[in-house]
Amino acid sequence: MSTLRHWLWLSTRGPSPGMYAAQILDRFGSPEAAFFAGETEYDSIPGLPRSVREALLDKSLEGADDILGKCDRLGIRVLTIQDTEYPERLRQLHTAPCVLYVKGRLPLMDEEAAVTIVGARRASPYGVETASQFGLGLARQGALVVSGSAVGVDSAAIKGALRGGGKVVSVLGNGIDVIYPMENRALYDDVAAAGALVSEYPPGTQPLPDHFPVRNRLLAGLSLGVLVVEGAPRSGSLITARWALEQDRDVFAIPGPISSELSKGPNGLIRRSEARLVTDVWDILGEYELLYPARIRPRAPLSEEAARARLSAIQAGKKPDKAPPAPVPEPEAPRLVIDRKADPEALTDDEAALLRALQGDKACTADDLVEQTGIPARRVLSALTMLQVRQLAQQGSGGRFTTQVILKE
Repeated sequence: MSTLRHWLWLSTRGPSPGMYAAQILDRFGSPEAAFFAGETEYDSIPGLPRSVREALLDKSLEGADDILGKCDRLGIRVLTIQDTEYPERLRQLHTAPCVLYVKGRLPLMDEEAAVTIVGARRASPYGVETASQFGLGLARQGALVVSGSAVGVDSAAIKGALRGGGKVVSVLGNGIDVIYPMENRALYDDVAAAGALVSEYPPGTQPLPDHFPVRNRLLAGLSLGVLVVEGAPRSGSLITARWALEQDRDVFAIPGPISSELSKGPNGLIRRSEARLVTDVWDILGEYELLYPARIRPRAPLSEEAARARLSAIQAGKKPDKAPPAPVPEPEAPRLVIDRKADPEALTDDEAALLRALQGDKACTADDLVEQTGIPARRVLSALTMLQVRQLAQQGSGGRFTTQVILKE
């Protein structure tokens, strides 16, 4: 118990102490040694902020005892960086927090094909729908979805993953017992039941603005890659992408309308070749399919030859340059057919309504589609954008939309 008290003491030294905990441990070797060190020794640590050095001089353990009491009452587990359950993906970071607070069951993150989804709080309908679809699709194919707890893209991604029956991890910028935002109370409970709530901040910590840019390094660090759905050029989503690039994680981005401020972030990442453009979950999962064969469900049953090639790659301990191609059946018709009975999740209700209105080689403006379907204009525009991104509809001259898709219902 005394050892844990010293871990908690170290984890609460000054603002954002987790950013410097690994550096302090590297200098002293243990939290006890750091506790008993003096001012001169603290001054010898290069780059350590004055606020952290001054906090290290406070040797009271009352705060640690208070945290232990709260965690016991609230059912919150404390993981230290020396515990076997502590994710190696975080442990390897030079800004690794020395303590994590966990509610729920934290998956073995190093064995998971974990993908972080981030985006704007004040997301557009397009952003919310996209985040939900990617959360759902990733979870259904066996990936673990990581996100925050904010309204907008974070909540949509987590809810989509929960609908897909997947594991989820939500990383908070506040104490686990502090619900933020308040309307996500039920979502907190759902995440703890299907995965875990994680924070480096002790119970009772309020969601201060400075916490979230620091928290974002954990969003990136826990995953193999980060998907940016929406975000302005100076948004938290872009901060997470920067952390991911610094940590040598993959970055993916959803393209958006050039007129949208919220699409400037992901579009800019793509333009600068800092992120890979994605329009489908397999644009992401294809990168990890061979590395995590026990987690990611294949798109189609593998042929005998492809199965042997995959097994050889796994036994060799490396990923081949290209995944063995799955057999592609010859199309029965020149047009794509979407059978809603066979795959009810292939389209949202709005997307299906718009494709239904465009059947028979019709060409309609967005206003025509609003009138024909009775769907509000904002939702029509959002669904049309998604259909264009997925290449299920095209916009031609005069702003008229058409489709080559045959819809079966």
